[in-house]
Amino acid sequence: MGNICRSPTAEGVFRKQVEDAGYLQQIEIDSAGTHAYHAFEPPDPRAQSAALLRGFDLSPLKARKVQAIDFEVFDYILAMDKYNYDSLVASCPKVFAYKISMFLKFAPDLGIRDVPDPYYGGEKGFEEVLDLVEEASFGFLQELRKREL
Repeated sequence: MGNICRSPTAEGVFRKQVEDAGYLQQIEIDSAGTHAYHAFEPPDPRAQSAALLRGFDLSPLKARKVQAIDFEVFDYILAMDKYNYDSLVASCPKVFAYKISMFLKFAPDLGIRDVPDPYYGGEKGFEEVLDLVEEASFGFLQELRKREL
């Protein structure tokens, strides 16, 4: 939503996985929020701290709001929860709506649909987000490999 917790965590985790797999030159990765609550701010310090403990550096990232051009430029637009999915669909030109899906679609064994927002929770919430994001990022990378990136 505000692009300071879940989405930058997913960007950082996926970027590292892509880099470790040797595909960083072929895949453009970015995150954005459906609202501009925190535009140009760094990720939440709790998200940065939890991510860094697992080897993911979120410090270079800055929050931004989804722009109309994103729907054209990116092949995949992944939502963290149903609310943000609906917001994306509502603002997306119909011709690009097929690009939008739920992020946890790529981790079906988890049995959940939404990545919970840890913003108002404690430190444990950021750990849970990392667990979910690592799993879905791995599944998403596997999907891209199947499609030959």
